[in-house]
Formats: sequence, C-alpha cells, structure tokens
Amino acid sequence: MEAQLRGSGHATGSQFRISSGGAEAVITELAAALRIYRRHGIDLAQPFGVESAPPGASGILLAPWPNRVADGRWMLDGAVQQLDITERARGHASHGLLRNTGYACVAQESDFVTLRAEIFPQHGYPLRLTHEATYRLDADGHLEVRQSLHNRGPRRAPVALGAHPYLCLGDLPSGELVLRLAAETWLEADDRLIPIRARPVAGDTDFRAGSRVGDHRIDRTYTGLSAVENGRFEHALEARDGRSVVLWADAAFPYVHVFITEVMPGREVSITVEPMTAPANALNSGEGLIWLEPGARLSGNWGIRSCL
Repeated sequence: MEAQLRGSGHATGSQFRISSGGAEAVITELAAALRIYRRHGIDLAQPFGVESAPPGASGILLAPWPNRVADGRWMLDGAVQQLDITERARGHASHGLLRNTGYACVAQESDFVTLRAEIFPQHGYPLRLTHEATYRLDADGHLEVRQSLHNRGPRRAPVALGAHPYLCLGDLPSGELVLRLAAETWLEADDRLIPIRARPVAGDTDFRAGSRVGDHRIDRTYTGLSAVENGRFEHALEARDGRSVVLWADAAFPYVHVFITEVMPGREVSITVEPMTAPANALNSGEGLIWLEPGARLSGNWGIRSCL
C-alpha cells in the first residue's frame, strides 16, 4: 500500500504508480489527479510535471459537482447556500470541493490504487460525504476509473460526479486529431458558460461524423449520447494513421464536456473530454442531479482505451 514515490516536497504530494499490460499510470495525492497515463510508451493523457499543480485542472476528479455553480449560490431545503468563488473570472464556484484536497491511499497493488477523500460540512455545502476513486489497469494496459460518493451525513445530499482528463496521442499535435462524439444534443450556454437551453446538434456543433480538433475552440457540454453495444458511451480522438484514444463512460455519465484550448503548456492545442453525471449549474437547475439519502451512494465507471 506504499506510494512508490513519496512527495513531501512535490506540488501534488505523493505519487501513486500502477502498471500492467505495457502501460503505466501515475495518480497524485492532490485531487486524485491522473498525472501520467501511457501505454506502450505513448502518452494518452497529457502529462504534467511532478513539481507543478495540475495545470488547467489537468486530470483531477470532480466531486460533489463538476463544472460550475452560477455565482456559487444555490438553495438547500429553502435556505440560500453560498459557496466560495473559485472561478473568479466568471464569478462561479468551479469543479467541486476537492480540487485542493489530498486523498488518502486505502489500497494499492501493482495494477490498481484506491484513494479516498472526505467532504466535511462547510459554508455553502453543509453536508458530509466521502469520495472514493479506484484507478485500475487491465491486462492489456487499458485504464478504468471507478468513482463513488457516499452520503455519511444525517440529511439527503445533492451530488454529481465528473473528471477532467486532457487526452492526447503521444506527440501528435492534438489539433490534427479528429474528435468524434456520439451526441445528439448540446447545451447552449450564456456568456458565463451557464447552460440556458438544450439544442439539437447541427453544423459546427455536430461531431457525430468527426471534426478536426484544431478547427474549434469550444467549452461546451453534450448529452443525448448514443451507447455502443456494451452500454457504454464512447468519445474518440483519431489520427490519420488509424490510431485512436477513446474515453468511455457507463450509463452514470450521460453528459460529456469538451474544452479545446490554446492555454495549456507544452501544446499548441489541448482538449479535455470530461465525463459528467450532471451538467454545469446542476445544483440550481436540478438537471442530472442525484439526491442521496443518508447512507446511500452514487457510483460510476469511466476509462481510457486506445488502438495503437
């Protein structure tokens, strides 16, 4: 159960290494972030250095909500709640409550690690939860992540889950890759990125047939996802030579957020493909929100596989 690299001086704390099937992954103590995932020597998640906090929320897990809460304000049982404003440019509470929290290792073998963090009652979220995540590499080196939230308090709790991986295909420029999303609906948002209505995909919002990543700069949520035969949702980045990296998610994650940006270090263009159980501002809209009774759990699986 020992982390292979203790990180008392590292920006992200201890580094938990796992390996199997020609793949390796490194998960950080801070935010249970996926810092490295490579298979057969090819990076499939954009790596960042051990001395850096996760740039652009790279690889972090999101609980008890993903994305944004407008103005950090919402209502719980008739009482106004005010969260800390963590996205100051737009004035929102962003990416849950564990972005700056260290996770404890509760189990580790060569091919998996389970990390756990506690959410204690606080201003803006007076509820008690445990978030647990297991990262596992299968015999072929494909990555699976299981996240769960456990309501440990005496009252019901509104929750959602998400993750924030930046995908890549080794050193190939991400802008040259083709993005495919089996999504029929996108969520139109206001100028502060809060959803205002659902719309059918069309034109440059439609990625069902694939579109070159570099032709877009978006920060957008999709839903109306079409599952493949095993019941999973799959979102792919494809190279001209036939290689691909796929982020899949089970039925617990009926939303996916795509962020294409030029601001990440080391790449001209970077892309996140974020599985979410609910969209932005779910604490206010109620869309996709799960109310956990005392003692209940919300769980979901997602992962990354590749054809190399």
